[in-house]
Amino acid sequence: MPVPAPSPASVPSRRATPPQELVLPPEQLPPQEQLPVQEVFHPQEVRPLPGKLDAVPVFNSNSPEIVQTEGILLSTFPPQGKLVPSAHLNFPFQGRFDLFSHHIARARSASETRTLFQGVLVYNPTNQPIRIDVLQGASYLTRPDALFTSLPPFVEDPLGTVYAGPGSRVVNDLLRGRRSWSPLLLIPPQQAQMLMNLPIPVGNVAPSSNGRSTLLRLQSSGPVYLANLAMFAPRNPDGGERVPTLDEWQTLLVNGGLAGPRDIPPTPMPTGSSQTKSVIERVFYGRVAGVAMGSQWQAKLTDSPKVDHLSIPQRGKAFSYGISTLYRGTLGTGQVQSAQMLVRYPDTAYQANGNYGVQYSLTLPLKNSTKQSQTVALAIQTPVKQDNNRGGLLFFKPPENRVFFRGPVRVRYKDERGVLQTRYIHLVQQRGQEGEPLIKLNIPGNSQREVQVDFIYPPDSTPPQVLTVRTLSDTTIGDAR
Repeated sequence: MPVPAPSPASVPSRRATPPQELVLPPEQLPPQEQLPVQEVFHPQEVRPLPGKLDAVPVFNSNSPEIVQTEGILLSTFPPQGKLVPSAHLNFPFQGRFDLFSHHIARARSASETRTLFQGVLVYNPTNQPIRIDVLQGASYLTRPDALFTSLPPFVEDPLGTVYAGPGSRVVNDLLRGRRSWSPLLLIPPQQAQMLMNLPIPVGNVAPSSNGRSTLLRLQSSGPVYLANLAMFAPRNPDGGERVPTLDEWQTLLVNGGLAGPRDIPPTPMPTGSSQTKSVIERVFYGRVAGVAMGSQWQAKLTDSPKVDHLSIPQRGKAFSYGISTLYRGTLGTGQVQSAQMLVRYPDTAYQANGNYGVQYSLTLPLKNSTKQSQTVALAIQTPVKQDNNRGGLLFFKPPENRVFFRGPVRVRYKDERGVLQTRYIHLVQQRGQEGEPLIKLNIPGNSQREVQVDFIYPPDSTPPQVLTVRTLSDTTIGDAR
């Protein structure tokens, strides 16, 4: 059965909803007095990340981020028979695929406070029934599900109760294997069903806003087309709001154009010989609306493809691997990890910059080839974005008051007794923040210890980051944070 739509009683009442204010992440609030910033440069090697994205297609809907006119957010339906053919990208999904969506409803005045609904329509074009298995799935609003609360930079989270913002909460659920979604959607031949029909309420008081983040991992038994649509709540005869029906969504799909207002279009990317000659003062990456290729980046980090270990740095030294590197932000590695767009609207991003919703699964078989025990620290860090190789990473002290990473990281390893340990840590990092160690491991001389680091790149973050391996100057007895 599809995810049940909220009942009319659950639609925010015009009279019952308490006053709400404009909801902003802490870093977007009016600036407070900032201490003088010192640049800190760490000379070290920055390596491209081994491995690559898999070939799982991702229905990626993030443009327009702020939705104020109803219409089509993203449609992969065929254009034939549609009033606005250019709004349909003609891409069928079959087998494994993901759905990522993040949109915000905003009311600037009292006349704009009607509830915005988001509907995901799935169509079966074949003559046989098709089943869609929801392997994992979560969807949360900013208010009341996941407010942008201020959190410390490093919080142990064994129960999965630490999050700030809907993107942080969604990836927290999926990283732990949770599914807050109906597990099965059956679609009769040549018919459509709603995979999602949920509100983004803004309340009665303007200005106000609210956002919804959604991430689904799906498996289809046959080809299907998807459309993500935005519609203001229809009215009952008494003037109250109600949930849109399947027929109303289908009418919007056939007759509607793209929702708006449109975001700033991306800066054209240089191609061929022009790429080395082009100097662009400022790059607008654009927001994503299309089908990206890649749901997971899985890699074993070793000295080379010919060996099965990763030699730790010399004592007091470090090296890093780029995470979510992007065009004009490769940290000197030359590696762009942003997912390729298989289809997209012309005014949206050329690549899925940020890889929001992509799971990074990284194995580090750390080897200490010295005779003495060494203590190795692993950390996620957010250096200042750069593209050229400057021989290291630049940080700010204190970091700039702008959150660039906000989400959970899972670390698995065997402790010194050989017992498998799993730890979940919620990180909040600002631009230029060095970051605390996820873990410190004591590795005896001439021995090896393996660590697994997993995270789903969270929405509301800004790339790139790095995963840093550092051998500490002082040896720590036993494992510690």
